[in-house]
Amino acid sequence: MKHFEANFDGLVGPTHNYAGLSFGNVASLNNAAATSNPRAAAKQGLKKAKALADMGMVQGMLAPQERPDLHTLRRIGFSGTDAEILNKAAKEAPALLRACCSASSMWTANAATVSPSADTHDGKLHFTPANLVDKLHRSIEPETTGNILAATFNNSRHFAHHQHLPEHSSFGDEGAANHTRLCKNYGNAGVELFVYGQEATNPAAPKPSKYPARQTLEASQAIARLHQLDDENTVFISQNPDVIDQGVFHNDVIAVGNQNVLFYHEQAFLNTKRKLDEIKHKFGDSELHFIEVPTSKVAIQDAVKSYLFNTQIITLPSGEMAIIAPTNCQENEAVHAYLNEVVTLGSPIKQVNYFDVKQSMQNGGGPACLRLRVAMNDMELAAVNQHTLMNDALFTRLNAWVDKHYRDRLSVDDLADPQVLIESRTALDELTQIMKLGSVYQFQK
Repeated sequence: MKHFEANFDGLVGPTHNYAGLSFGNVASLNNAAATSNPRAAAKQGLKKAKALADMGMVQGMLAPQERPDLHTLRRIGFSGTDAEILNKAAKEAPALLRACCSASSMWTANAATVSPSADTHDGKLHFTPANLVDKLHRSIEPETTGNILAATFNNSRHFAHHQHLPEHSSFGDEGAANHTRLCKNYGNAGVELFVYGQEATNPAAPKPSKYPARQTLEASQAIARLHQLDDENTVFISQNPDVIDQGVFHNDVIAVGNQNVLFYHEQAFLNTKRKLDEIKHKFGDSELHFIEVPTSKVAIQDAVKSYLFNTQIITLPSGEMAIIAPTNCQENEAVHAYLNEVVTLGSPIKQVNYFDVKQSMQNGGGPACLRLRVAMNDMELAAVNQHTLMNDALFTRLNAWVDKHYRDRLSVDDLADPQVLIESRTALDELTQIMKLGSVYQFQK
């Protein structure tokens, strides 16, 4: 039986915009109020996904959320027709309207935490949607995320779906953006690394002072329990609070791993040596490659601006590893020099491929943000909704769908236009038919 890691990328939604909603995410704040191009954003994401499929990778797509989210606006007291609700919200609470129009579900690294069947007691693939309680615009995602995941991985024999964690800051959970899995091969039991920013039940524990720590230890421990993981297969690591305060809002902005490679900045973690020793002990005798990037070669600010670590490390069919990087890394002298060096270090990483995902980057998400990783085998892949898997036909159909429904300019002021809502719902209704998802959205109920 073949074992591999599939990537499920988030399809960028029709309301992709720059509202600057994510405090602690430097790129998001710096580009607030810029005019976005939803059509270009969706096509950039599709192009990256298709390129990975053409490299021989298993590549899927996850549908976006319904936006504007009229359901949430009604929950917080706005009433009337859809057009009246949008008009009232724009006048009385524009910040809340912007939150209910975010296309942030495109960053599916935050959609859920995934544990493969090789690691779990019941031998099933486990999914827990992230609750994303730290940001209002993301906290409204989990229920629909769960619907989309259940429609994509829709076989109870192979897949176990959990409800998101309690919606409280003690269980702040940001999904796979703070989770990495190391393994000898994808079919072997691995070591799952859970990276957290604070301990909610221990006020004396380190935490950042300027920006929020979005992931708690308590949330990470809860997911490990839900996913039936052994202590010997889990490591809990504290993120360095100083780098959170420099704009490293998720671990995947400062570290990334794949199979036997962990690629990280020297300032990424607290108690780094002790935690690396724990990883080595639990990983076993096989060779591990710890690639530590020193501050002297790449400063934290260069890492954050370029998203050096928000790259994907993938294992190609040849067995070699490749880094999938945003073109922003080419444009940063220090980062580009380091990526030229990393392929010479004797690790499995032998090549770097660059992709233009600037529409996403300007909102604070690079290639790694755009994908949810699912280590799986042939039988599990056969149980996946096949209409969500990238191939020539789906690529052509989704590009035509984007051309038909997406605007090429969208400003924050446009979000109150009732026509945007009509366009978005029309597009998503058609998408659920293309991808055979059923009724996953509130407006379809």
